[in-house]
Amino acid sequence: MPVHERRRRLSPAERRAQLLSVGARLFAERPYEGVLMEEVAERAGVSRALLYRHFASKHELFAAVYREASADLLARSRFDPGDTLVEQLVEGMDAHLDYFIANRHAVLAANRVLAGDQVIQTIITEELDALRGRLLGVLPLADERARLAVSQVLRSWLVFVRVLVIDWLTEESCTRTELRDACIGAVLGALRPLLPVDPAPGWGHRGHTIGT
Repeated sequence: MPVHERRRRLSPAERRAQLLSVGARLFAERPYEGVLMEEVAERAGVSRALLYRHFASKHELFAAVYREASADLLARSRFDPGDTLVEQLVEGMDAHLDYFIANRHAVLAANRVLAGDQVIQTIITEELDALRGRLLGVLPLADERARLAVSQVLRSWLVFVRVLVIDWLTEESCTRTELRDACIGAVLGALRPLLPVDPAPGWGHRGHTIGT
């Protein structure tokens, strides 16, 4: 028998947060098609009618869960100008990989099962655009022409990372560290010709691993 949440009177905001938490756990535990709204209600200790007053469908619940996760990942990807670019990239990549690995089913649902869904893809696009904007804010850009070129590189790189990580979640062809370093190495190599100074001097030699 599933463990039920303790039934108690909650405010609407508290109840919504509880349902999002229960939904997030279920979407992490199993593929999207295996999550039933009836089980969400049962685990939360509420009636299906109450659940549907907060979320009209499983799709709406998933979208809310994924939007909350996206906001949390942005909060954890701070891009502090006081850190080196490599340190900032490592922090951002590690935060995302932690979430992707712990929530593999939810990530695959958003990027494959719901790949054509406008709501879900808008959430993903907004997060990628926010990450691109933050990176632009910490890079040494000579002028607007350089800013445009770097912005285009970052947009393409973020899509590359998304595709590569989704493929890796399906079939782990390398270690997590190798995956992270490959992604960071790709963007450093693409940025070097466009920046007035090397963004990571000494990094990128054959056999180099971040943190060594």
